[in-house]
Amino acid sequence: MKKTHLTETRFSNLELSDSIIKGLKEAGFINCTPIQDKSLPLSLRGKDIAGQAQTGTGKTATFLLATFQHLINDESEKIKNPRALILAPTRELAIQIHKDALALSKYLNLKFALIYGGTDYQKQLDKIKGNVDIIIGTPGRIIDFYRQGAFTLDNIQVTVMDEADRMFDLGFIKDIRFLLRRMPPAEKRLNMLFSATLSYKVTELAYEHMNNPVLIRIESEEVTSKAINQVAYCPANEQKIPLLLGLLRQHQPQRSIVFVNTKRCAEQLDDYLQANGHKTAMLSGDVPQDKRQRLLNDFQENRVTLLIATDVAARGLHIPDVSHVFNYDLPQDVEDYVHRIGRTARFGASGEAISFICEEYAYSMPDIEDYIGEKVPVQAITPELMVEDVNKPERREPRERVMQRDKRPPRAEHKPRENRPQRPAAATNQASTPENPLPPQTQQPA
Repeated sequence: MKKTHLTETRFSNLELSDSIIKGLKEAGFINCTPIQDKSLPLSLRGKDIAGQAQTGTGKTATFLLATFQHLINDESEKIKNPRALILAPTRELAIQIHKDALALSKYLNLKFALIYGGTDYQKQLDKIKGNVDIIIGTPGRIIDFYRQGAFTLDNIQVTVMDEADRMFDLGFIKDIRFLLRRMPPAEKRLNMLFSATLSYKVTELAYEHMNNPVLIRIESEEVTSKAINQVAYCPANEQKIPLLLGLLRQHQPQRSIVFVNTKRCAEQLDDYLQANGHKTAMLSGDVPQDKRQRLLNDFQENRVTLLIATDVAARGLHIPDVSHVFNYDLPQDVEDYVHRIGRTARFGASGEAISFICEEYAYSMPDIEDYIGEKVPVQAITPELMVEDVNKPERREPRERVMQRDKRPPRAEHKPRENRPQRPAAATNQASTPENPLPPQTQQPA
């Protein structure tokens, strides 16, 4: 990892305890990044922070260190937990924050609860009922447990909202306000908000629920990192797969992510790449959480070096050494472009971002270039870039969609009433046919 993105400020010169400094040194953290340099001296003295910085610049360590130190400084005769709540918009980001928290708190006597939907309902419920200091998770599952009385927010001393703009995008703001209004007043908490962008709605949230926060913006000349080499190609739709295969052959990426806009496209691309000798993993919104984590672990540990993903993976994933990002489909949201290519060139490394300006999504590029303040160079598609003999995948049945359900405690079964009169077919929207002989009330959902 390059050190050109670091400042001269050393963590050892900040007001951090020796046990925190010891954990930082073991994790390889010596000098602060710009967002850490600007934020920590204020947050360590109890000042609320609303921080903006590019993805991959150390925001997570910033709020974790301030949270740890604030709790260490707690001199209450009787500690009442939980004392800190860290909110994240996605399960993947919550898991990564928890992983970083465990590493940086190695020499601290702090207990964590990782809470997110889609899996381990009872296990998480039992955990949060324990005497935990810090809750890290997504708003929906946390509110679920709060409504059950599994924990109280009366003793919260630190509140963190990470990727706040993404919270708005995913519709979590009402949930966040629900939680914030049940905590002690803002002036009795340390409040931190971090985001890749500080839009008007995000700053409005900050001023509404924080105690006169200091706005910190780590500006750069470009929205995207200078360390990312951006190029684009203009293929016809039928050229996209041969071109991608040719670019993979030419670049030989160490670890790469290919972004697409739909699950259907992800599945088709996954089939084609595997048929042409590439070992891939596919990550989309309806992949069950357990499988999602296995795929990410395989990718992080180099068992798989090519990840196909929809935008569910574009935010908050801290995967080191991603050398190439391919926008197989241009995103329809300009900010998603920044977050996608931000998966590479993290923490001072360099990376390649290659975009396809295809027939279907070409209209997105002018808005993207306007947003990032620069033109993305377009390169010619030469014959040597195109793979001629593309192996077609074997035809198979469409993949069954997995309906993801929480593993909640089982409910009592309700037996259907016998001899229940059937409604006449004319009174329903679905008539009985030879192919569909069952009456409407007995039809199973698709």
